[in-house]
Amino acid sequence: MAVTKKKRRSKKSAQKLSALLHKLYWTIAILSVLAAAGVIGYFSGYNNGLDENNQALLVERKQVSDLHAQLIKLKHKSIKTAKHEYDDQPEAVKKPPKGPTRPVVKAQVKPKLAIIIDDVSFKHDVRNIKAVGLNLTMSFLPPSKLHPNSAKLAAKEPFYMVHLPMEAQNFKSEEVSTLYVTDSQEKITQRIAQIREFFPKVRYINNHTGSKYTSDKKAMNRLVYALKNENIYFIDSRTTAKTAVPSVMKSYGMPYVARDIFLDHDPDIASIKKQIKRAIAIAKKHGSAIAIGHPHKKTLQALYASKVLFDDVELVQINHY
Repeated sequence: MAVTKKKRRSKKSAQKLSALLHKLYWTIAILSVLAAAGVIGYFSGYNNGLDENNQALLVERKQVSDLHAQLIKLKHKSIKTAKHEYDDQPEAVKKPPKGPTRPVVKAQVKPKLAIIIDDVSFKHDVRNIKAVGLNLTMSFLPPSKLHPNSAKLAAKEPFYMVHLPMEAQNFKSEEVSTLYVTDSQEKITQRIAQIREFFPKVRYINNHTGSKYTSDKKAMNRLVYALKNENIYFIDSRTTAKTAVPSVMKSYGMPYVARDIFLDHDPDIASIKKQIKRAIAIAKKHGSAIAIGHPHKKTLQALYASKVLFDDVELVQINHY
């Protein structure tokens, strides 16, 4: 009888152990399945994320490619180059005035190069400049009947300049509301206030043409006075070697900042590339440089083709010059 009871207890213990092991087995199995599902879900999500990123990258590359294709096909109605800016010399010998004389600086950091694109007026100008894929500063002409939307285009940009039309020695195609050396302080002040209304975020202005205006010390003094009241800084495009801007800026205790190089006074890609190399060399020599170009097909193509050259400098907007 005792033996039988002992066998029954032993059998019950074995059954309990078996049940326990059975539960443990299924618990481990279920946990394993859940864990596997989690891992699969994680990597699936990760891969999906990679796929989305890759897809976004492909879309971006296609957009750049499409924009570049548009740039290559671009045709301009006007073939005027930077020569229209400096017109105080005979057409046959027209060359850009030299940039300012600056001391040689042994740069402790990467030299800075600011490239200003003047005459920005239309939507296709903005699109084509952006297609180049470089950090370029757009300088917009004030709105007129010929380009009524220039201020609206500028408003969409985080940073821009204004390309202010100023009197030249001899220029037949001057812009509406060009400033003249005979303009009174009141008229100049009103014009700059109007520019501020058109371009609320403007901080920098450079001259469009202006070989006569910038060489007139009294006229420049009136202009800088009006600009200073609006907290706008003047950058000399140096359309004449006789510029009075350095002495005027000095009288206001302000630094003189000016263009070093015109990129596209010769409308030839090889020549523009040569000017790009010169601009980079000036930046290396003096620690910084300013170049001016225009939104023309060959200028933008030359910039696009010269991307590798800019590895030696830091391309900056003019406000970080």
